[in-house]
Amino acid sequence: MNKLKKSLKLRTAEILLAFFILLSGFMLAFSSGSFIVNFNRVGFSMISAVQEGVAGVFGFAKKAVMSVHDVAVLQKEYQALTEKLEDYEYMQRSNTEIRKENERLREQLQFATQLEYKNIAAQIIGRNPDNLYSGITINKGSRSGIKKGMPVMAVQNGNIGIVGKVVTVGITTSLVMPVYDTTCNISARIQNTRDIGIVTGSGSYDSPLMLNYIRKRVLDDFNHGDLVVTSGENDNYMKDIPIGRISRITVLDYESSLEIEIDPVIDFMRLENVLVVDHKNPNDRPKGEAND
Repeated sequence: MNKLKKSLKLRTAEILLAFFILLSGFMLAFSSGSFIVNFNRVGFSMISAVQEGVAGVFGFAKKAVMSVHDVAVLQKEYQALTEKLEDYEYMQRSNTEIRKENERLREQLQFATQLEYKNIAAQIIGRNPDNLYSGITINKGSRSGIKKGMPVMAVQNGNIGIVGKVVTVGITTSLVMPVYDTTCNISARIQNTRDIGIVTGSGSYDSPLMLNYIRKRVLDDFNHGDLVVTSGENDNYMKDIPIGRISRITVLDYESSLEIEIDPVIDFMRLENVLVVDHKNPNDRPKGEAND
């Protein structure tokens, strides 16, 4: 018990000694002004740190706002450039189409002026493909001088060919029966041998035409690829106008004639412009002039 009391007294004395030493140190520090300077430094450092942090936050926010603005500007510029590019591509396509159209019309005009018969240029404005009947509508009629029964021709990629004949005439439009129609029959000849037959349609623009009534004994006189032209007989079509080329020859034992398939020289699904020919009236126009 006594030992405990002595120990407490010693600790109390040590604590008091330490307190007085610290107190003396504080008094000395305040008397020299060093603590005031330290507090100022600490306060300045804290305020500077806060200011720097606030400035950093505002700087980041400003950069973010500017970035959003720049992105918006870039998007507008990109949109404007995209529209300009689309306009340029459209103009390029339009110019290309115009050039091609001009080439087709120039080719047709040159052919029209060389024909020995009067002719009327027309544009295809409608098609009515059917298994039994196939009609092509053109934008010229009786007002332009077109009559029923007139043959229709075309020039396509340098190839001249028969399209069909006019079967119905309106005031401003006409209906053409194409050669691939099943009811179309054209008197024709194999150009090389001059053998005569009848060309009939198969009912579809992508099916071959048929050349009938060619004798078997002339089989060795012609070949695949030979041109078949109009004969000019029956006064339905002009003479020697290309119809198509022989693509297949079949010999049937029970038939006296050959079965011959012909690929038309005209690609009907790409055909846009035609010439309706008045083959009963000669072309008395000066060279370079065409009918409307």
